[in-house]
Amino acid sequence: MKKVLIISYYFPPSGGPGVQRVLKFVKYLPEFGWEPVVLTVKDGDFPARDESLLTEIPKNIRVYRTEIFEPYDFYRKLTGRKKGQAIDVDNIEKASKKQFSDKIAEFIRATFFIPDARKGWKKFAVKEGKKIIDTEKPDLIFSSSPPYTCALIAMELKRYVEKKYGKKMVWVSDFRDAWTDYLTTPNRWFLPKKIDKHYEKTTLNEADVLTIVASGMKDDFDRKYPEISKKTKYVLIRNGFDSEDYISVNFENKKNEKFTVVYTGSMYGKRNPYYFLDSIAELVENGKVDNNKIKFIFVGRMGRDIQKYINNSPLKSTIELISYVPHSESINYLIKADAMLLLIDEDKYSKMILSGKVFEYLGTALITKKPIFAITGEGEAKDLIEETKSGVVIPHHKPEILAIEYLKLYNGFFENKNTFLLDSEAIKKYDRKHLTEKLARVFNESLVN
Repeated sequence: MKKVLIISYYFPPSGGPGVQRVLKFVKYLPEFGWEPVVLTVKDGDFPARDESLLTEIPKNIRVYRTEIFEPYDFYRKLTGRKKGQAIDVDNIEKASKKQFSDKIAEFIRATFFIPDARKGWKKFAVKEGKKIIDTEKPDLIFSSSPPYTCALIAMELKRYVEKKYGKKMVWVSDFRDAWTDYLTTPNRWFLPKKIDKHYEKTTLNEADVLTIVASGMKDDFDRKYPEISKKTKYVLIRNGFDSEDYISVNFENKKNEKFTVVYTGSMYGKRNPYYFLDSIAELVENGKVDNNKIKFIFVGRMGRDIQKYINNSPLKSTIELISYVPHSESINYLIKADAMLLLIDEDKYSKMILSGKVFEYLGTALITKKPIFAITGEGEAKDLIEETKSGVVIPHHKPEILAIEYLKLYNGFFENKNTFLLDSEAIKKYDRKHLTEKLARVFNESLVN
């Protein structure tokens, strides 16, 4: 069996969507002839923790964990936050709304933490990575970004192998999000921005293969570095759902008393429910929807602005807020939904946003035959839902369309009419095992070439 050294900051006990992609690759790669060896952090400052995911790591997989310098405790002190408080959902706010301490902290983050706040892991990871390479003798390196520090670590280890052993080391660099000039990129001034772009360009140039979750990422890299894209191999490997996650779910086809819409995942910044809830509130006010017959469940971490909005919403009594829960519990909430709410940020980069939760919604739809209620513009999320016939797509700023589609589902619920017909075969293509098989083929072809 061939070996792959996998470099990932997000790995159990980290929770959240970022960990799922690598964890499922690690779980299924041995079935396709590849033994993963994982390099990760010992005690990362994760936005969320999910200890239950540790049980999904195959027992024979070796996981090396290193120290890391995490700057977020300093950030919390500077901004008056509690120790251990997740801060990512509050980072993406309009600059005018931020307190002075937040603005100072953001300036420090944008100026010194390049490419990201995990740069303090690089020294420890490279040192440990060299030992792993000397003892494990991996055939290939695979890194998963963000954080983009993972790509810098992989690049240095690739150079180490080629210098010490005089042989080519194949590096597959995986991207779950685009890098510079993206909606989550700190607002850097020209010098740190130049350094960040240098890191991006250098790693893209040295990687042998770039695997991406959305085709729009290739368009983004093409636009910025056309000379690199001419010689670099890109492979689209979407996120997905693991059908095994649904085996232990207690699925009872029991009808809810109220028409229940569920959202799972973080809400912050432009990813908010304002447009959705405002439109429903208007339907209630006009007597088209009974306030006592609807329910909204939002599961996950939430920015302060959104919490404040919900507390002042006329629909407050219909909304249940659930903080972050283990992955299996999150799926349980989806299973019991009558519709699953998907919110895609309204931004110039929205076309390439295709978060992991979309695919867990797909896996749920496959079992329950319940639809996704997606609010998004043109882009890959819209295309995926239409390809799989897994729900309805509502454009931004079209409350009349939102009202029509919501009322169809709402009235159909009480009239026991389910006209929702998804494409099961199209959805099954996004099972994690199938996607891992595709990654294994990429690995095999890379070694041959």
